[in-house]
This record gives sequence, structure tokens and C-alpha cells, in this order.
Amino acid sequence: MSLAISGPIAAQDSYQTEATHAVIMDFETGQILFEKNGDEPMPPASMSKLMTVLMVFEAIENGTISLNDELPVSENAWRRGGAASGSSTMFLEVNSRARVEDLLRGIMIQSGNDACIVIAEALGGTEAAFAEMMNDRALELGLENSSFANSTGWPHPDHRVSARDLATIARIMMNNHPDLYPIWAEREFTYNGIRQYNRNPLLGVFDGADGLKTGHTEESGYGLVGTAIRDDERRIIVFNGMTSNNARANEAERMMRAALSDFSVYHLFAADDPVEESAPVFMGETEMVALRVGEDISIGLHRRARRGLTVTAIYDGPIMAPINEGDQIGTLLVEAPGIEAQEYPLLADETVERKGLMGRIGAALVHMLRGGN
Repeated sequence: MSLAISGPIAAQDSYQTEATHAVIMDFETGQILFEKNGDEPMPPASMSKLMTVLMVFEAIENGTISLNDELPVSENAWRRGGAASGSSTMFLEVNSRARVEDLLRGIMIQSGNDACIVIAEALGGTEAAFAEMMNDRALELGLENSSFANSTGWPHPDHRVSARDLATIARIMMNNHPDLYPIWAEREFTYNGIRQYNRNPLLGVFDGADGLKTGHTEESGYGLVGTAIRDDERRIIVFNGMTSNNARANEAERMMRAALSDFSVYHLFAADDPVEESAPVFMGETEMVALRVGEDISIGLHRRARRGLTVTAIYDGPIMAPINEGDQIGTLLVEAPGIEAQEYPLLADETVERKGLMGRIGAALVHMLRGGN
């Protein structure tokens, strides 16, 4: 039974990107509005620092550390992530101590590898042990396409994160830690007399942008996890594999503009909404039963693809009694251009008892007279 078919099928290439990997996520629902290789593990470069920061946020929340704690800067952290490393650094001094709050800004604004290693050694003992903690937490969070080998995003064959997982980490961070999240929007941070600026190309350029993190290595190309809010709608974008800093900045604006203007979330059914109000019943005390869904159902689409959206209830009817409320009777199939078909259980909305013996005999006779098999 088809519930909604409207207009011709829209083109599946309504939005395209030169990025090798990309995801657009709706913040409120977690719906993926667009993806290109979104579940393929990729080298994330410094974008994986989102997971390091999330681990710090959670450690602060559970009391393991506080913003005012001062952590030691080891020679390892200084040599591999500090000024001596030639990589992104907060310019921590070897054998000094730094406040957790400063270290967070060093990671979130300056992308300091030294700050990441200091945090990792404080929480895990070693960076390798901290990476295992990251992997354990990733499993708990349902990040199915992530594996962490370090705290920094430094190239490693076992360090891979999908674009969808990065968007999920960002969404968790915004939902669970609204008090600390705003640090991502800060435009600059000065530490040890050295001022550094936030590299996020959306900040101060795209209205409503307030996070999150860039990434770049030769292996990964140029990438970004970004977010912005407009008219109470927030989107998260993730992309990777751009060829230059300018290309990343241009794609960041283009993708975020599309995310907020060209894509929408369509709410199809609320949990327990009836989908089919009169599915026929055979041998039941009543001749019809309503079918419903058991969860909220929404779908994210490019606005042009809305015309090709179809929703179909699939079940074998008439349905043989007895039927218990909540029994799965069939499947609700949701299809639209450019997305994988999605299926949801169709449930009986009420109990239907089986007819008594005489009623069953009568129903069988009627069925035979009508030419039933």
C-alpha cells in the first residue's frame, strides 16, 4: 500500500562537493542530510582532536580533573608536540606546568599537539594508553568507524575516523557540555606571550558559526568539522580531502550555506502515530486493525528531492487473527532520491481476538463464496 507518491523523481546529484569525504548532519535529530563516503574511515588529521577534547570534558564532568588543575609538561610532550616538533603547538615550556583550562584553549583554538600529549599523559599515563581509552569510549558512543592511535591526529596507519563519526562527536559535545563548548568560538588565544588565531574559516565570516576544528596533513588534505545555527536550526558539516587552505575556506562557506538553505528535515510520523487505519483482518472479532509506528520517523533531504519521497506500508493482508497489540505486522518503507531506503516496523495498534468456532465457520464460507483460496 503506497501512502505518498508526489511528483517526478528529483535528480540525485542536487548537491556535489570536491571533498573526498563529507557529511551534513542536522543537529536536532542527528539525521544525515548529505553524505559522500561518510562512513569510510579516513585520516582525520587534527579533526580527531574533537575526541581528545570530549575526553577532557567528560573527565572534568566526572571530577577526574578540574579546569584549575596544573599538569606537568614532559620532555616527550615538548619534543613531539612543542616548538621543537615543528608542528601545531601551544608553545608549552618543557618541565613547566599548565592549567587544564589553558590546555583546552591550546587544543581548541591553537590545535596544540603539545597540549594534547600533556592531557593524554595526565589522563592515561602514556599517550598510547590514552588512545586505548579513546577507543573504548568510541565503542561506548557507537562510533563504528573510528580507531585512535594518538591524541593529536598525527599520521598513523591505525588512526582513522569517518566523517559521520566526527559529526557525531561534535553533536555529543554540544548536547552534553554546553558550558565548555563555547571555547570553540573564541577567535584567538595568547599563551607564553605568543598570540595565535583560530584557524576555523567560518568564524567571523559565516553568520551563526561557532565551531569547531580544522585539520590538515599531507595524507588527509585539508578538512573541517564546522557548525552554525540560523533561525533555530543548527547544522554540522564535516569534509576532508581539499587541496589547499583557500579551497577549504571556500568549501566551508558553500557547504554550510547549502546545509542551512538547501536541506531540510521532514517529520513523517511521531511515535504511535497510525500509518494505516484500516488494515483488513481475517477471522477476527473486528474486521479492521490500525497499524502504527513505534518511533519518531524523520528524514533529511535536499529540498528538491522532497518531490520524489515515497512512503509505503508493506504487509500481507488480510491479517490472520488473533493479533496482539504491538505485534509487528509489516514494514514501513521510506524511499527518496539520493538516500538508501529505510525500513521501520509496522505494529498493530490494538488487540484483535480470534472469532469463536461458529464465527470462523461463517467467515470461511463467506471467504469461499467470494472466491478466496
